[in-house]
Amino acid sequence: MSTALYNRYRPATFAQVVGQEHVTDALRKALRTGRLHHAYLFSGPRGCGKTSSARILAASLNCEQGPTPEPCGVCDECVGIRTGASMDVTEIDAASHGLVDDARDLRERAFFAPASARFKVFVVDEAHMVTTAAFNALLKVVEEPPPYLKFVFATTEPDKVIPTIRSRTHHYAFRLVPPGVLRTHLASICEQEGVTVDPAVLPLVVRAGAGSVRDSLSVLDQLLAGADDDGLHYDRAVTLLGMTDGVLLDETVDALAQRDGAALFTVVDKVVSAGHDPRRFATDLLNRFRDLIVMAAVPDADARGLLESFSPDQIDRMRAQAAAVGPAELSRTADVLHGGLVEMRGTTSPRLMLELILARALLPAASADPAALLTRLERLERRSVLAAPDPAASHPAASHPASAPGVGSGPVAANRPF
Repeated sequence: MSTALYNRYRPATFAQVVGQEHVTDALRKALRTGRLHHAYLFSGPRGCGKTSSARILAASLNCEQGPTPEPCGVCDECVGIRTGASMDVTEIDAASHGLVDDARDLRERAFFAPASARFKVFVVDEAHMVTTAAFNALLKVVEEPPPYLKFVFATTEPDKVIPTIRSRTHHYAFRLVPPGVLRTHLASICEQEGVTVDPAVLPLVVRAGAGSVRDSLSVLDQLLAGADDDGLHYDRAVTLLGMTDGVLLDETVDALAQRDGAALFTVVDKVVSAGHDPRRFATDLLNRFRDLIVMAAVPDADARGLLESFSPDQIDRMRAQAAAVGPAELSRTADVLHGGLVEMRGTTSPRLMLELILARALLPAASADPAALLTRLERLERRSVLAAPDPAASHPAASHPASAPGVGSGPVAANRPF
């Protein structure tokens, strides 16, 4: 039985940690110079490498060639830490061991010397779940630990770690991985797995993972499990992830740009008939309007990497959509969708709410807020520009030789000065 991708490709060295160079470079420098602290606090979103970095730090400290910024990965200590068999590196899940009795037990164990390693390391995961009383019980040993003791606290909510503990640690803030870096990492894994993946699939995985490496690998694992024999295709990925097909999004934007209510509500019927979740459709549509707003503000947004990997045809189509809708209407429609998503939480009729949201976007005259008024003015300006006569057509005399005096009749002759 194969293991999950996020376990199979879990980083074993700091160089393999994706998108956290600001943390890994600092830790490697500290290991290289010997300026090591006794307690560290790793904070950041889930799935961005906090616990993996804590394990790598423990391996770097206890490697037979260490302390070293590059653990060998083959000595007994490195293998024991990677497999969880080391007696001197203990991972504690504070979500289930965060009470004061657990802290007292940890404090008693902390004063025993390491069995075989150089340092005894306690990795406290989900540290924000530790109670205040438990933190206070640990305060003395965290403040003045034995020389062989190290603490690593990992949390998604550093503000919930009491200040007296937080002030005694070196705090490293992990961050979400940029889409471009994450896309490259996923492409490398697909290549190692020997699976052919359509280029349009990886942006879907990146969006579903929301910057988390672990979540992105979980999504990719799901898609690879349901891939066809000849590889993973865009249509299959959209179906498996429950995302909205780009064609439906294009039809919706075009209908709003043309103020075509029949086409707009036909799209809603297609969405519901195809079994899509109206909330997910609204979310995907909001993301599309975000891309259109960026494209309207930055014409070369695709070259600057501000957009996902779209095909050249799709980029041209979106550029035309941004020009057809206009910046004021783009901004207002995004606000309407965002507010509508809040209203859709817990609704008993998601389709009705989606239709009402799109009706608000389609009919700015039904609202008196400044954004709606600005949208109506923008539409009038665009209509007047489109309806303006051609200057060459309105002055035909400028393009033809003037008639000889006394020749001609009608308005020209009538307007001839006497």
